[in-house]
Amino acid sequence: MKTITFNSGFRLDDPNNHWGDPSYHLETGDPGYVPPSPTNQPPQRRNHMKRNSYFPSRTNDQVNWLVNWINKLPGYGATVGLSPAQITATTGDAGWLVYVLQSWLGATRTWAEACTNAVTEAQSGTGMAPMTLPVFTAPALPAGVAPVNPGALTRIFAVVQAIKPACTDVIASNLGIVGSEKSAPDWNTFAPVLKITRAPAGVTVGWDWQGKAEFIDQIEIQVNRGNAWQLLTYDTTPGYVDTEAIPAAPTKWEYRAIYRLEDQRIGQWSAAASVIVGG
Repeated sequence: MKTITFNSGFRLDDPNNHWGDPSYHLETGDPGYVPPSPTNQPPQRRNHMKRNSYFPSRTNDQVNWLVNWINKLPGYGATVGLSPAQITATTGDAGWLVYVLQSWLGATRTWAEACTNAVTEAQSGTGMAPMTLPVFTAPALPAGVAPVNPGALTRIFAVVQAIKPACTDVIASNLGIVGSEKSAPDWNTFAPVLKITRAPAGVTVGWDWQGKAEFIDQIEIQVNRGNAWQLLTYDTTPGYVDTEAIPAAPTKWEYRAIYRLEDQRIGQWSAAASVIVGG
């Protein structure tokens, strides 16, 4: 059992916290201790992988990645422990995806544009002959490409995971299965951005990771209810709700926050954000 002291960071919604005089926190083995559950799971330490995903987000870049996989993987098959059948299967998956993303998807977009033009013509066009509506014809499959079962990209990712331990840095780079390095924030200027809104349950303190979750564990939020800054919470899930009772008279509440890493503040304090409550 631990005694809860002022600004010690214990959350109001933790079932093992008991508030009174004195306030205390139950630990494993204490009578009445509530073990973690899916809805009461303590924050897990975030994985500090500081690389971008190796698979691109843009369709054209995805096609290039898949073509590179088709062209280069067979040359490394024995080195990374793949059988000829496995190489044929995974490059077949990649070939099918190249066809779908490049040829088939492009054709559907051209057909969709033709359909839109046909609707316009049907509504306000001119002419004395009946219209002929566009019909979609899928492009022919390239030689050596055949349809495969759904989940082709998932299977390729599974192959990547299987061969990574056997890949040298050169092989991994040539196959495109190592992401680019992510840059850390400039901690001299990096700070949370808060958005404060009223909600039925209280005041919502909106925040996010700003794309830098790999470098941050949690956020520390403080509140000033007219009696100086005080700790409100340490939060690991964006969108904290302050459930403090709303006063009857109009009152300004201010909030500020700073990111934390390994139990230390990191970066800069956010600008103070305020809301009028009560009244």
